[in-house]
Amino acid sequence: MVNFNPEEGITALGLMSGTSLDGLDLCLAHFTLNNGLWSYKIECADAVTYPEELKEALATAQSITALEYARLHSDYGIYLGGQVKAFMDRFHVKPQLVASHGHTIFHQPSIRLTSQIGSGAGIAAESGVPAVCDFRTTDVALHGQGAPLVPVGDRYLFGDFDYCLNLGGFSNISSEGPGGTRKAYDITAVNYVLNHYTRQKGEDFDKDGNHARNGKVNKTVLDALNELPFYKKSGPKSLGREWVEGQVFPLIDSFGITTDNILATYCEHIAVQTSFHVSSGSKVLVTGGGAFNRYLMERMAAVAKGTIFHIPDDLTVNFKEALIFAFLGVLYVNDIPSCLSSVTGSLHDNIGGAMYK
Repeated sequence: MVNFNPEEGITALGLMSGTSLDGLDLCLAHFTLNNGLWSYKIECADAVTYPEELKEALATAQSITALEYARLHSDYGIYLGGQVKAFMDRFHVKPQLVASHGHTIFHQPSIRLTSQIGSGAGIAAESGVPAVCDFRTTDVALHGQGAPLVPVGDRYLFGDFDYCLNLGGFSNISSEGPGGTRKAYDITAVNYVLNHYTRQKGEDFDKDGNHARNGKVNKTVLDALNELPFYKKSGPKSLGREWVEGQVFPLIDSFGITTDNILATYCEHIAVQTSFHVSSGSKVLVTGGGAFNRYLMERMAAVAKGTIFHIPDDLTVNFKEALIFAFLGVLYVNDIPSCLSSVTGSLHDNIGGAMYK
């Protein structure tokens, strides 16, 4: 096992690959434990764009043969290990541990199945650093969803905040519930919708929310969005692109309003929905790309009156998920559960991961 001295701490490199296939996030951080409290310092981070051939292979992996799948699992692990080695050379660092999310290909917890490819043996062999991966399978075997995994990092690393809010393709929030149980769930779609309409103007995203700021909120569209059935569901819940493409886009497009007005209206919708999940006077940590949308942040603060929305440094905003996966590796080597049953619905808290040395 990797030795851990609480006073000296441990340096771990987290790898994160999202379903958007944008590429690989790498975040190196040093973690210490003092008087029962965890702390971290990001030392360096980087994002690597996938080669087109690899991007295509990952995108089509659900339909390839068993042999091709096994080969991709191996090849992708070796690729990840190579990226770890290149990162170490680029920044002149040597982590004690690598923790990799892998890339999710199959995720069907209803039949106790989940698969994130990227061989841990390949990572360790190429990089020369012990690697922890496969964080979700134990939880799924225990009848859990295997997700989300980030809330355990919210609990231990960002406990000074009442809520941790991520504004990515979709927004999700986590907080400590009654009896010290962590709760987490999705709120609504964010950049998945905003970027879709901004691309109609020939831009990848609405920088600072300037197009939305130039638009006007259409109350009829806003009211219709707020009446979508998902928002009436209680308890932990999650969203995917199917919901957006089946319900949100058709609803918005049926009204025929201008793109700037769509962006203004949808930002207002995000602000309204967010306000239902935070309390006045609370401190909210905001990360994800939406944190850079100044107009959206202004509307959230205006609608959720009295709520303090805190945007941390750019590294934390951009690399929080990779940071927390590095932390999951640290929890693994310390035999501390990383999968919380109050979040995933599993039979009990459990230690996710497998180590390759």
